[in-house]
Amino acid sequence: MPLAGTGAIVTPAARAARGVGAFNVIQLEHAQAIVAGAEAAEAPVVLQLSENAVRYHGALAPIAAAVLATARTAAVPVAVHLDHATSAELVAEAVRLGFSSVMFDASALPYEENVRTTAEVVAHCHAAGVWVEAELGEVGGKDGVHAPGARTDPAEAAAFAAATGVDALAVAVGSSHAMLTRDAVLDFDLIADLRAAVPVPLVLHGSSGVADEHLTRAVERGMTKVNIATQLNRVFTGAVRRTLDDAPALVDTRRYLGPGRTAVATEVTRLLHVLKARPA
Repeated sequence: MPLAGTGAIVTPAARAARGVGAFNVIQLEHAQAIVAGAEAAEAPVVLQLSENAVRYHGALAPIAAAVLATARTAAVPVAVHLDHATSAELVAEAVRLGFSSVMFDASALPYEENVRTTAEVVAHCHAAGVWVEAELGEVGGKDGVHAPGARTDPAEAAAFAAATGVDALAVAVGSSHAMLTRDAVLDFDLIADLRAAVPVPLVLHGSSGVADEHLTRAVERGMTKVNIATQLNRVFTGAVRRTLDDAPALVDTRRYLGPGRTAVATEVTRLLHVLKARPA
C-alpha cells in the first residue's frame, strides 16, 4: 500500500471521535511489530522516529529508509512521522526523504519565539505537502524528569494554531513522557475545553503513563493522535528478558528479538482497540 498521509489518517479520526495510535520506532523490529499489530486490528497507524532515535542511529536516512519501506508493505494505511524534532535542519531532511509529517518542538522556547520558529517550519513543510504538528505547554519527562503539572491554556492554544498554521497541536493535560507506571492523572475537562477552542486535532504525548480506561476517555473527550513509546519498550524488553532468562546460553539475536517483536505487535493491537482506532 502507498505511504499514507498523516492528515489522511488523523483528520477523519478527529471528526469521528476515534483515536489514532502513533507509536515510536527505535529499530526495525519495532516498525515491523507496529505494522503487524495495526494489520491485526485493521486500523491505520503512525510510525514515529524521534530526534533521540535518530541520534541513537547516528543519522536519519538509514533508519528512515527501513521504516518507510516497512510502511509501504503494510495492508493498512501507515504514515511515517518525525517526532520531537528541535532542529529545522532535521525537519528539512525528513521532508526530503518523503516523511508523511513532522512534529517540530519549540515548546521550551518563549511563546513568541515558539510561534515565529514554528510558523517558519510550517511554511517550508506545507510547500512540500507535509503535515506539521507542534507543541504548546511543554509536556514533561523528555529528560527523565516528570513534570505533569504543565497545562495548556485553550485561548492561547487557539491563538497559536491560528498564528502558526499547524495541522495538529500537542497539548499538556497531565501526562508526562517516559513514565514506567500508568497512573498519570489527566484533566479531562481541559481536554474538552481545548477540543472546543482549537480548530486542529489534538495530540496526547506521554501516553504510556496513562491507564487504558483513561486513554479511551481522553479520546472520547477530544484527543485524536495518541503517542506511545515507553509502553512498547517495556513490553519488548520484558519479552527479551524472559527469553534470555529461560535460555542463558542463547546467542542468536533473532531468537530473542523475535519474541520481543511478537509481544509488541500484540500490545499494539490491544492499544488500538483501547483507542477505538478502527474505522467503522
